[in-house]
Amino acid sequence: MLGYPSNPTGAVMSRERLVEILEVAKRHNLLVLSDEIYDRLIYGVEHVCVASLPDARHRTVLMGGFSKAYAMTGWRLGWLAAPEDLTEAAGKVHQYGMLSAPTMSQHAALQAILHGEADVQRMVAEYDRRRRYMVERFNDMGLPTVDPKGAFFAFPRVGHLGISSNEFAERVLMEAEVAIVPGSAFGACGEGYMRVCYATGLEQIEQALDRMEHFLRSNGWYQQVRGGTGNVWRPEQYAA
Repeated sequence: MLGYPSNPTGAVMSRERLVEILEVAKRHNLLVLSDEIYDRLIYGVEHVCVASLPDARHRTVLMGGFSKAYAMTGWRLGWLAAPEDLTEAAGKVHQYGMLSAPTMSQHAALQAILHGEADVQRMVAEYDRRRRYMVERFNDMGLPTVDPKGAFFAFPRVGHLGISSNEFAERVLMEAEVAIVPGSAFGACGEGYMRVCYATGLEQIEQALDRMEHFLRSNGWYQQVRGGTGNVWRPEQYAA
């Protein structure tokens, strides 16, 4: 089971690594379930569809939808592509879980495919601007953040501050009034990190990061991990 680009880290799997994974699947006659819902939200790298790789199509269940690339999160419309026997079996399970995809959503999705590409490109460019701004701010605060190459999340490290990710998230909420998700919500290996989403306006992101910086300073963590630079952040430097 694969999910790239990834929530919560924004990681994108390379073609080379996917080929290695497929070799394991072939050797053991396994199916590959690939959730590629963020496939259009990519920044400066290539997204590789698993089913497009050699000898992969017949063993791949590819899942996608309209929530991310077309900003249709409330319309609840997704799709699955797989070998015929698997799609028939999935259809039998699906029909007992819900009646059908809403007719309104299907019409909207068709219009998005036919006429929405320019809007998708503008949205991705804006996400990229917010992404670069957020990553630089976190790194400058002393919260090391790997550059996410997909989706709309950053995953800064807070484990070096000496508290759990859950405690950090709770204190940021109560003291700075900024809502973030502790990395531990995604499993044990997420402990020491936090997931932060940049799918909101740059003005709100600026305000949230200013509050988080003040939170770090007031607890003595900003000086401890970074030393403070006094940088003045100018969003126009991140213009697309």
